[in-house]
Amino acid sequence: MSTQGGQVPVLVLKEGTGRTIGREAQRSNIMAAKIVAETVKTTLGPCGMDKMLVTGMGDIAITNDGATIMKELDVQHPAAKMLVEVAKAQDNEVGDGTTTAVILSGELLSKAESLLERNVHPTVIIEGFKKASEKAQKILDTVAMSVEFSDDKVIRQIAMTSLHSKGINIAQDHFTKLLVDAVKQVAEKIDGKYKADLDLIKVVKKHGKSLDESELVKGMVLDKEVASSQMPKIVDNAKIALLNAKLEIEKTEFDAKINIESPDQMQLFLDEEENMIKEMVASIQKSGATVVFCEKGIDDMALHFLGKAGILAVKSVSSSDIEKLARATGASIAASVKDLAKETLGNAKRVEEVKIGDDKLLYIRDCKNPKAVTLVIRGASNHVIDEAERSLHDGLCVIRNVIEDGKFIAGGGASEAELAKGLRAYADTVGGREQLAIEAFADAVETIPLTLAENAGLDPIDILVALRSAHEKKDSKYMGIDVNTGKIVCMCTKMIIEPLRVKQQVIKSATEATNMILKIDDLISIKGGSKMPPMPPGGMGGMGGMGGMGGMGGMPY
Repeated sequence: MSTQGGQVPVLVLKEGTGRTIGREAQRSNIMAAKIVAETVKTTLGPCGMDKMLVTGMGDIAITNDGATIMKELDVQHPAAKMLVEVAKAQDNEVGDGTTTAVILSGELLSKAESLLERNVHPTVIIEGFKKASEKAQKILDTVAMSVEFSDDKVIRQIAMTSLHSKGINIAQDHFTKLLVDAVKQVAEKIDGKYKADLDLIKVVKKHGKSLDESELVKGMVLDKEVASSQMPKIVDNAKIALLNAKLEIEKTEFDAKINIESPDQMQLFLDEEENMIKEMVASIQKSGATVVFCEKGIDDMALHFLGKAGILAVKSVSSSDIEKLARATGASIAASVKDLAKETLGNAKRVEEVKIGDDKLLYIRDCKNPKAVTLVIRGASNHVIDEAERSLHDGLCVIRNVIEDGKFIAGGGASEAELAKGLRAYADTVGGREQLAIEAFADAVETIPLTLAENAGLDPIDILVALRSAHEKKDSKYMGIDVNTGKIVCMCTKMIIEPLRVKQQVIKSATEATNMILKIDDLISIKGGSKMPPMPPGGMGGMGGMGGMGGMGGMPY
């Protein structure tokens, strides 16, 4: 609204529109982002705590996975939503490091706030952060180490480091072996580089037994049962046919009328239908198939004849499962029974129906060099299994990253300490006000080892001093925090290592989100009179007892 020379006020924006301008808008955005970062801060590292998220429907999720927490939060403040997007992007891109990315974003904004109060212009801060991010990528490249595809020991240790901070660390040795075997099984060498498509690793969850009894099936597991009780439940040395067609009489696409004038004609009509079904089953038998997976329906009569022939059949298999079966068994998907031949069939050592609780599953086991596999997760309850699935997703992504890139770095805050040291040296060469922003970036990066120490019950200041001191010495770029002893030790000796790609993406995601938030100096709310959601007084204290995270669903930020 504007007035000029005592004239009638001019309404520029819709009446009731909320607006926050300048420093107040920046302060509001930074505060919102910091609160979201504080929420996940206590979950970082092997000693991190879990959050209990309760939705409005009463569903419960217990997790320390940053991406899951950010997705479940009912965040209303637009700047805070941007940090939720950071977590999602990090999860989609590299699968791990979501908590680190959010914490770093919050800390960068906190350092930027201090610079804004010293009258450093946002554009200068943004430019400084951008330069620091680019330099950080180069420093990470210099401290990275190489690993070969065949080096199982190192790859397993990288997976172990990821799983050590997850909810399934009680069975981490067992899961590490399963995950490495699964990713290596589906990995393919293309133009001299390995590629692993994680969509080819199917995850099946069934509660019961314990996490230690989860297994990797070198083949497929389908949530299906054998189509008829007349059929065998187990087939050894199976010859597998995959059909993308109905095993039933096709109905015509146009209206037709058949005149039947006597019972004999009726019998002939029925006999002809039966003969057509018999011919289909005969074609399957002729191909040598002993197991048939059909994407569409199978007629009852066809089931009867298949059962008599001793062929195991499964109907209404999803197209994605049919494709995975083709990758696992080596079979070709046939468009009709006429296309079936000996060379189109796949192989499996055993196909069997297994009863787990009240459910029946179909296991296609021990395929020869399968390019699609299945992880069957067992656990005491659905909550345990859900958390195991989230942990396995991160573990699979971590192994894929290191197999595809062949690069890893030291964990335990070692790479962050080396980054901070390199960035401070780089800041001296830049000079001007941008130097302040680069130094602030270095301070923000050190928050990660500080948080690791704090979550482990160690004194963060003492740890930081000891870490900085260790990195000033020659050949000490791999020194990090041993959270079990509180000492600064070589992370490569302890085999606490993580993929280079995860750390690189953390720096990129956090910097881009921070710079976008810093550039905003005007918040206009056009929701029909409601202003921007107010910041809770006193930071975290105003969030209604965030410590327990209970009743999280529907809580506005």
